Amino acid sequence: MNKPANFSRTWKKITENRIFFPLVLFLLILFFDFLFIPGFFNIENRDGNLYGSLIDILRNGSVVSLLAIGMTLVIATGGIDLSVGAVMAISASVAGILMNPSALKNEVFFVTDPTYTFQPLWVVICVALFVAILCGLWNGMLVAYMKIQPMVATLILMIAGRGIAQLITNGLRVQITYRPFSVIGQGWFILPFSLYIVLFMLLATWLFTRRTAIGMFIESVGINFRSSFFSGVKEKNIKLLVYIICGLTAGIAGLVASSNIRTSDANNIGLFTELDAILAVVIGGTSMSGGRFSLVASVIGAMVMQAVTQSMYAIGVPAFALQAIKAVVVILVILLFSEQARNFIRSLGSKKQEV
Repeated sequence: MNKPANFSRTWKKITENRIFFPLVLFLLILFFDFLFIPGFFNIENRDGNLYGSLIDILRNGSVVSLLAIGMTLVIATGGIDLSVGAVMAISASVAGILMNPSALKNEVFFVTDPTYTFQPLWVVICVALFVAILCGLWNGMLVAYMKIQPMVATLILMIAGRGIAQLITNGLRVQITYRPFSVIGQGWFILPFSLYIVLFMLLATWLFTRRTAIGMFIESVGINFRSSFFSGVKEKNIKLLVYIICGLTAGIAGLVASSNIRTSDANNIGLFTELDAILAVVIGGTSMSGGRFSLVASVIGAMVMQAVTQSMYAIGVPAFALQAIKAVVVILVILLFSEQARNFIRSLGSKKQEV
């Protein structure tokens, strides 16, 4: 057997894997951090939990990872959801009010008792996620049954969602002191608890889409929804389903975000996160026109976005300039994921064979 030919086939197989390019990009960012940011890889153990820049990437990247899981399915059908940030704010606001309803009475009431909550934790989580699912259902109905363009349909909730969240909290920042709820944003068994939530949602969604026919239906609708319809696939139901799942993941992300800051801030929670989620999915190799998708690659893409943010903060880039830096990253990602760049990287194996 010709060894160069084996290497060429192996290299082509590796580069065609959807995980390859986002993983390379993530490693390149970490290599930059290793060269130019002293102490970036330092990790310390405090009271049984790990802390450090790498751990912060996992903890803070959990929110975008959760959004990316749902967004991947939406984009795979050829749609888009611009309202996930607003849904995060709505979910967090509902949870905050259920634990501390004083804002409804137009009172600034600070609760200091870590054992106080107006409703049990299971009720808080279930109601908040139910409201998030209703938001996803609303988007899905507009897109699938009302035939409104996804960008326009979800833009409605993106604009109105934060106003709804402000109405829920009466325009106040609701302080959350209930200790069991704050565990979501803390460490558990060394690693951040939110990371376990991401892994659970990733596994559950992967099993749902790859161990059933749902994943094939989603890709079929994204590639050609008319052919899917004539093949017997109920494309309206598939689109409705993915928007509901996207609403659910956005609701979970809202709970994680509010737990991290222990506040239900309807104005800032989830702000601009929809852009990070969309870019994470694109980095993961899912085409904006729909079709084949990889949930694992999208989660890696989310970690890429958080690694960029963490690196910029570490080298002293001010928060107001971060969006400009991300714009540069977007340009680099577009160039890296262009067909010319992909073909060049894949051709390296062929050049090795010729040598």
